[in-house]
Amino acid sequence: MAVVIASNLRKELAGSVLFDGVSFSVARRDRLALSGPNGAGKTTLLRVLAGETERHGGELAFAKGTRVALHDQRPPLEQELTLREYVLAGARDLVELEDELRRLEEAMAKGNHARPTLNRYAEAQARLEHAGGYAWRDRAASVVRGLGFAEEDLDRPLRTFSGGELTRASLARALGGDPDLLLLDEPTNHLDVANLEWLERELASLDAAVILVAHDRWFLEAVTTATLELEAGRGTFFPGPWHAWRREKAARMLHAQKEVERAQADIVRLERFVERFRSKKSKAKQAQAKLTQIGRLKQERATAAGEVALLSRRTRGLGFEFLKPARSGRTVVEADGLDVSVASNKLLLSHASFALERGEHVALVGPNGSGKTTLLEKLVRGDGLRIGHGVQVGYFSQQEMELDARGSVLQCVQSMTGLSRPDAQNLLGRFLFSGWDAHEKQVSVLSGGERRRLALAVTVASGANFLVLDEPTNHLDLESREALEAALDAFPGTVLLVSHDRALLDAIAERTLAIEDRSIRAYDGGWAELLRAREEREARERPEPAAEPAKPANNPRPAPRAKPRRPSALERIEAEIAAREAEVAELEKKLAEDWTDVEVLAAHKRSRHALTALLERWEQLFEQAQA
Repeated sequence: MAVVIASNLRKELAGSVLFDGVSFSVARRDRLALSGPNGAGKTTLLRVLAGETERHGGELAFAKGTRVALHDQRPPLEQELTLREYVLAGARDLVELEDELRRLEEAMAKGNHARPTLNRYAEAQARLEHAGGYAWRDRAASVVRGLGFAEEDLDRPLRTFSGGELTRASLARALGGDPDLLLLDEPTNHLDVANLEWLERELASLDAAVILVAHDRWFLEAVTTATLELEAGRGTFFPGPWHAWRREKAARMLHAQKEVERAQADIVRLERFVERFRSKKSKAKQAQAKLTQIGRLKQERATAAGEVALLSRRTRGLGFEFLKPARSGRTVVEADGLDVSVASNKLLLSHASFALERGEHVALVGPNGSGKTTLLEKLVRGDGLRIGHGVQVGYFSQQEMELDARGSVLQCVQSMTGLSRPDAQNLLGRFLFSGWDAHEKQVSVLSGGERRRLALAVTVASGANFLVLDEPTNHLDLESREALEAALDAFPGTVLLVSHDRALLDAIAERTLAIEDRSIRAYDGGWAELLRAREEREARERPEPAAEPAKPANNPRPAPRAKPRRPSALERIEAEIAAREAEVAELEKKLAEDWTDVEVLAAHKRSRHALTALLERWEQLFEQAQA
């Protein structure tokens, strides 16, 4: 049953149409991704659904009694409330439901057993049970903890929290109220990977309809079941997971391009016919009919061309092009027994050791507060780490503190890069700063997203051979993230990347450094390989179940039983190799059917890498056994 049905929604802003004719239906347990470029109207559509802004056309139909919760990026207004009060305020209807149940129970105790009273009591009881019964407050508190807050945070006033913490508080409030329709605008912002994985599990188990906007491709793939793309004022609905929509969109564009080519070829052929026979009386009627057919084909061509333009349309993506850097020494940076602390003398890393070699692309991961940014800052300062010969560091920080804020955007780029005025203007144009007004805008008044883009422009033009990037994808849309991914993949220098974008980590990292237990552990590969290696380690460390005690036999003097033989390490890894070889063979069968399937290609690549690692491990164990 649908929770909400939207028909031909229309929204205008300042007299211009933002979107029109947008239709979709969302049922309970559907997870709909709102996709589209910045400015297409995604946030506005969420606010229309929440009743916070009017629509200028179309119809919205909600299931009876639908409770709607909206999470967006606006900070809470009630700054004097504690975190506990703010989150529970999102569940006022549950508090009212408890009060109503008490009143109904009192009425029934006094003899009111009328059918309407009993029916309403049953409805209210079912609604409260759906939210977890009278323990719903405990569930709301568990949501707060799942989003990274500590128990002592619950009684702190909101004014004592940072902007990122307030955003997480808003998300906790939306989740904790047991809504029927949950609207989420960028819920992944300010969450570390552990919180992201918790949120993915929470959304998978939630008995509600969810409509969300996110730029995290891994999150979209893990959570969503359908896509509604807003672009050029139109809405396109696709029932299926995120990757299937991306493939379908590419297929639609290819089909539309073929339609354009077919129509054009038919037009050329018919025009030749008309040109040849229009002057002959015997062929005049046929020529006139062909002219009519040409007119119809031109309309078809225009429609198909418009479809191609829409499907391939992109907002101006960031012009990520890195200058070819100078060659550095083989060892770019090295740490041996490094300790990292914060100002409060809290020890974050103890005797950590690692090294990066020239040309390596390495990810640095760890939970929030584990010391990633602090470590990067020490590296940039050369504090306690050895920087290699000829290494030029280009640092992109979360705060963009490195920007020269004394003048205009153009002056900032020129002062920090040494570019000529024309080259600086061209660079700014590639990063969406176009025209005199944008170039002369003061750095001090830029928004967070604008500062982000300006800092990326400076990094691109730096000519550094060692890029140290701390959350570079914040405030970037999907197309810009993918452009950055392509550029980093092609960058010939060294990269050390901190990001919560797991798709970026998986695509870029050849090796991953993970902060675990105040130390740094190195893993081969990107995010998927890191998860696999951790799972295998946990499986090895997991205690084996105790053997069941032997049952007594009828024979009073049973023969001694041989002790069960445990499989050796070699046998265990041989079993893993066999399983992995079967997996690779199955994936190769799929590739033989369709070698363009990017998901199967990626899975095949991961499986081959895993098989290679297992074979190398088998050789090591075999040599040890023979020694």
